[in-house]
Amino acid sequence: MPKRMATISQSFFFILPFLLYSRLDIASSAPGCGPLVADDVDRIQFALNLEFLEAEFFLHGALGEGLDQVAPQLARGGPPPIGARKANLDDFERRIIEEFGYQEVGHLRAITSAVEGLPRPPLDLSPQNFKKIFKQAIGQDLKPPMDPYSNTVNYLLASYVIPYVGLVGYVGTIPSLTNSSSLSLVASLLGVESGQDAVIRALLYKRESEFVQPYNITVAEFTRGISNLRNQLGMSGVKDEGVIVVDPQSGAENKTDSNILSADANSLSYARQPQEILRIVYGTGNESQPGGFLPKGGIGNIAQAYLNS
Repeated sequence: MPKRMATISQSFFFILPFLLYSRLDIASSAPGCGPLVADDVDRIQFALNLEFLEAEFFLHGALGEGLDQVAPQLARGGPPPIGARKANLDDFERRIIEEFGYQEVGHLRAITSAVEGLPRPPLDLSPQNFKKIFKQAIGQDLKPPMDPYSNTVNYLLASYVIPYVGLVGYVGTIPSLTNSSSLSLVASLLGVESGQDAVIRALLYKRESEFVQPYNITVAEFTRGISNLRNQLGMSGVKDEGVIVVDPQSGAENKTDSNILSADANSLSYARQPQEILRIVYGTGNESQPGGFLPKGGIGNIAQAYLNS
């Protein structure tokens, strides 16, 4: 081997471990709320955690069946979700949720066509898990426990818990992507996720003054409690708001108390980093302590790096 080629080869194998380590060392650089050191593939694969969650929740809610029946190849052998089932929905909302479910199938297919797919993580979509979320959000035990699958309003409130987290995650991801194809994919995913969230919020806004039966709590108060809980768990300030703001000074241009789209003072979308999202979907406020919707933790290098930190 020529001397110059031997030197290059030796140098490559010397630095290779450091290249691999830098790709995976994504937890230590940003323990708080700032951007992570992670490549495009890791960031896109991280989104699979939310996409699997949404796909199973919407498909089961509308059809009574999930990925294992609709698109089993996308689950890649991951375990079926715990507790997911068909919801007792009015026909109008059922058709919307069915469309959302099929959209999530498309999202999973698009992501796994762009990067290596991963097995579906263990998911907990049981009424018991939602019971804990609603208790934290409202600050009291609901008696009887609130079943997300029992009627349309309950299911819409449960739906309010999930898609917005993926939306702000994509907003937080886009500035850190370096490849044009990655940017195009995530921007397209964000467009549909934001549309889903807007529809759910609009349906709840229409019902904002209704009492959620049999509790003496309005729909608007439920959304405010859920949003406040996500802010507390995310630990990075206010990035979440209910469908009605208490003070009109917090509304769009300080002129409205309606809040159909959650946004900042300039009506720009909030953004969250992966560690914030894990704190929320785990329900623990700790990106290294799994629970909630992901009882065994998330999939992909980003989530696993936090679990191993």
